[in-house]
Amino acid sequence: MNPWIPSAAFSVAVMISGFGPQTEKADQPILKDAFGTHFLIGGALNDDVVAGKDPDAALLVQNQFNTITPENVMKWALIHPEPARYDFDASDRLVAFGRKNTMVVIGHTLVWHNQTPGWVFEDGNGKPLDRETLLERMRDHIHTIVGRYKGTVQGWDVVNEALDEDGSLRQAPWMKIIGEDYIARAFQFAHEADPEAELYYNDFSLENEPKRNGALALVRKLQSQKIRITGVGLQGHYKMDWPSPMQVQTTIEAFAGLGMKVMITELDMDVLPDPTGHQGADLSIRAERREELDPYTGELPDSLQFALAERYAELFRVFVGQSDKLSRVTFWGVYDKTSWLNNWPVRGRTNHPLLFDRNYRPKPAFLAVIKTGTREK
Repeated sequence: MNPWIPSAAFSVAVMISGFGPQTEKADQPILKDAFGTHFLIGGALNDDVVAGKDPDAALLVQNQFNTITPENVMKWALIHPEPARYDFDASDRLVAFGRKNTMVVIGHTLVWHNQTPGWVFEDGNGKPLDRETLLERMRDHIHTIVGRYKGTVQGWDVVNEALDEDGSLRQAPWMKIIGEDYIARAFQFAHEADPEAELYYNDFSLENEPKRNGALALVRKLQSQKIRITGVGLQGHYKMDWPSPMQVQTTIEAFAGLGMKVMITELDMDVLPDPTGHQGADLSIRAERREELDPYTGELPDSLQFALAERYAELFRVFVGQSDKLSRVTFWGVYDKTSWLNNWPVRGRTNHPLLFDRNYRPKPAFLAVIKTGTREK
């Protein structure tokens, strides 16, 4: 048996014992303690967690994590839904929750091609904006949001998913209207709004060499232009068979070699059959639901629980080994029930991608991950 994986009997006993977020035990494993000398560890929160609608999830977050990221509430469509209207209610709640619990708060995301209303790129007649007007609109948005949370949000995912899989710049509206310097301008505006904030580029599948090379070139170009960029986020939307531990290690080392802080920003593990063959998290890729694509509507079989545990453990062994270069690991969600992977790339499935199950209970993967931080066997 692999020594990193808890025994089946022990794992089942843990589940039956009610070892969940409400449990108070002196020997309860804590992620933020296990990795305290390595890196920050946290999760992406939806508004229910901080608005009092999901108190068990809130308690789990308070117990386990020392950093939080908003899953959606700081994205343009929610925080700036109309030209003359910002809605800060949910984002204010999240930042207040983080400050109350002495957590590092990360802002996500300022410039992205998804979850950005169509009006952002159009004039009052529905025609495409000109370059200068869109730049001013971007500047206003970034200055307003980053300025509001100056000194309370430590770092920002300034630009999200700007690259195609071949490493070229994605032909998104930002690129088509402004040109390739939209990325540099976004970082410039964020730095103006909060000169002390850390500023990140964030993307998926950077573990694949063509896209990684494109992102490395992007970082070098920003550095050559004296544009402040302090880190790169590897999203970490991984599969059971991709990427390899060596791909992850190589990618961390490549960005660290440019002086970047490296973070795993949106970690989860898709355990369901994938009809798309896609590596990453491109929201435009969808597939129709079929029964055979949703095989685990109850609990995961023991064999898959242990495979998931070993998969997480092998990745966390890389993270710990690279902890001089890795500053943070953030899971994209808190527990399985609310994971976005229940609805992507196929809607309405039952996925099991995180360390805590639908009843907030730790899975064998949680214990396997803890062991990589504490080096207990």
